[in-house]
Amino acid sequence: MQTQSQSNGAASPALNLQAELDFAVRIAQEAGTIVNTFYVGSSEVEYKSPDEPVTEADRSANQHIVSCIMAAFPDDGILSEESKDDLSRLEKDRVWIVDPLDGTKEFIARNGEFSIMIGLAYKGRPVMGVVHQPSSGLIYSGIVGQGAWLHEEGETIALLVSNRTNVREMVLVSSRSHRKQIVDSIRRKLRITSENVTGSVGLKVGQISRQIADLYIHPSPGCKEWDLCAPEAVLTAAGGVMTDCWGNTLLYNKRDVRAHNGLIVSNGQIHDHILSTVIEIVEQAGFNEDDGFW
Repeated sequence: MQTQSQSNGAASPALNLQAELDFAVRIAQEAGTIVNTFYVGSSEVEYKSPDEPVTEADRSANQHIVSCIMAAFPDDGILSEESKDDLSRLEKDRVWIVDPLDGTKEFIARNGEFSIMIGLAYKGRPVMGVVHQPSSGLIYSGIVGQGAWLHEEGETIALLVSNRTNVREMVLVSSRSHRKQIVDSIRRKLRITSENVTGSVGLKVGQISRQIADLYIHPSPGCKEWDLCAPEAVLTAAGGVMTDCWGNTLLYNKRDVRAHNGLIVSNGQIHDHILSTVIEIVEQAGFNEDDGFW
């Protein structure tokens, strides 16, 4: 099990990525405009699997984002949920990791809880990220080692996670469409009474980055690299911590993009204490680090 300090220390050193951040904010906003045209109109829904919808909005936003990245950074790799992965990215140090529409079920439900996520990983770790909520116009951005920001209605506000250390006072943010029963067992064990519910991993992590929530636990293999890269960059830049459910640092640009060991996201104040409780509950439920939740 890795400790909180080990997890933070695994991040790449600060890089000069302001140009990449400005670029990612711009194309996320442009993709948001595309998504909103479908959001207020109509968008055909198909299913990649029985529980995995995809819409015209996903594909249109993806085409715009990927084509812009290829034009601006032709030497970088790209991993995007809605693009075929030819694995050429595995030969690259710099890889853009994109989810053109995180929270497709929320998009279909028209509740606004979806986001566009554009992250950049360097040698396997996230170094820059942008999470944009088209329905509200909110943008979370961050560069690891330099800071995180909330862009809202023309203002830019520096982000910093909360300093809450009493777990009973913490606010848990949980999934609207992917909630697991085991989360209730963990919440009861930690004696957490306050809970927010929202879609999109990026928006959950955004709540932690801006002190609306303190903790997110996802003991499931459902997340993939495009769900996590941009949010982890923003969170880390804001002072938070993201690990798997056994405390291991998440690595990116892998052949297998699934996060088999789940996810714990916190303000970093007592991550190890939360981690020990999560390990106890998930192992009692029959899961282990070697096999994960898969």
